[in-house]
Amino acid sequence: MIRELSGNNKYNGAYYYSKEICDRIIPNIETDYNWITVNVEGYAQDHSIVFIHNNLHPEYYDWLKRYKDLVLVCGIPETAERMKYLGRTIYLPLSINVPEVEAYRREKTRDTAFAGRKSKRKDRYFGSGVEYLEGLPREVLLSRMAEYRNIYAVGRTAIEAACLGCKILPYDDRFPDPSIWKVIDNLEAAKMLQEELNKL
Repeated sequence: MIRELSGNNKYNGAYYYSKEICDRIIPNIETDYNWITVNVEGYAQDHSIVFIHNNLHPEYYDWLKRYKDLVLVCGIPETAERMKYLGRTIYLPLSINVPEVEAYRREKTRDTAFAGRKSKRKDRYFGSGVEYLEGLPREVLLSRMAEYRNIYAVGRTAIEAACLGCKILPYDDRFPDPSIWKVIDNLEAAKMLQEELNKL
């Protein structure tokens, strides 16, 4: 069973990651587990692979205690470590649809931008020359990011920016080293996930 749940915020990274998981990762995995790609409290099932998207507040997932035999897939090693009390965890690096993102590459004509949700930058001021790419549909965001030489970003946004040829700049104290955001294609991530599931 595949369960894909999302709210109305279609500009949310978890929404797009869930779509790529369903389109490009799950079809390449052999398992008898159920799949839960976006977490909504109360919607789970025993014997499921659950993708964890909230790295800032993993305690939000305490309600998963009600379910048995869960495998939690986490995009940050620290999150995988913190979530072990809810089930077996797998660290799977965040991934993107590389060919889709690469199609937006272009010559760099602008200097520096912040890309992400306004709430994530917590009203940080990066300087008068920095532009803010916030609240944009994904296609617009990719097109705009591709113009910049430098991007302040984290997570999948940072990976997409790197894929576009941008230099990633740190701004989140939790991720001081932007080199952690490796460009990995979803299909490669599927192979990595299958290997980890085979170990279980």
